[in-house]
Amino acid sequence: MNEGYVRDSYLLDLADRLREHGLPADRIEATVADLGAHLDESEGADPEAEFGPVEEFARELAPAGGQPHDAPEAHVETWRWTADTYVDEELLNRFGGEGWEVERVDALGRFVSHRDLDRPQRWEYRRELVTRGREGIDERLAPEGWEACGNWIVYAWFKRPVAASLGPEAEIPAPPAAPERWNFLSAKFYVLLAVALVAVVLTGIGAAVDDDGDSSTGLGFAGGLLVGAAVAVAALVALQVRRRGRR
Repeated sequence: MNEGYVRDSYLLDLADRLREHGLPADRIEATVADLGAHLDESEGADPEAEFGPVEEFARELAPAGGQPHDAPEAHVETWRWTADTYVDEELLNRFGGEGWEVERVDALGRFVSHRDLDRPQRWEYRRELVTRGREGIDERLAPEGWEACGNWIVYAWFKRPVAASLGPEAEIPAPPAAPERWNFLSAKFYVLLAVALVAVVLTGIGAAVDDDGDSSTGLGFAGGLLVGAAVAVAALVALQVRRRGRR
């Protein structure tokens, strides 16, 4: 089956189900656009393999915790988002100050978060480098109230309620609306990615020149690498600009 057809069918079905769950039209449009961009970046990845069954994914994305629009008002909203290690702690604490509690980090490296709509509480976060297992980090941080809330490759994240130190003042009287974005990759991340692409190109140039020093065929190969890298960087920059425009 055509990959584009599978992708579009999944996203259209997801949009319909989010509408049934009461998500506003503008949020549906922004969510589906971001998910479509993610699939494009993943070079034709199967949407169900990336996000899971469409109905289950719709329930996770819907702010009413999967309740239809005509059901009684739900008490919890959910949100998945991602950030790189240049900005993740700062954003975790910013969103934690808005009442978002991270449950876990999913297979795509996204923070799976929820917030109590009736009595949202502030949360704070920290990240630890884990190079050889947990290395006793949980036991070391537990006395200070830190609880593990996710792992990704060599990093572990911990959370604790601000109420432990502030008491009732940690409750948020009027939290802001849930962010419409889910991707918070920083400019430094894209610069690092561009540098990595340049390194690949330079390596390709060296490999393209044969042992006799004849670069006639190698230059064509290297030129192709340069063009491909330029296109990739340009696409990433354009995607980031488009997403920032939605803020």
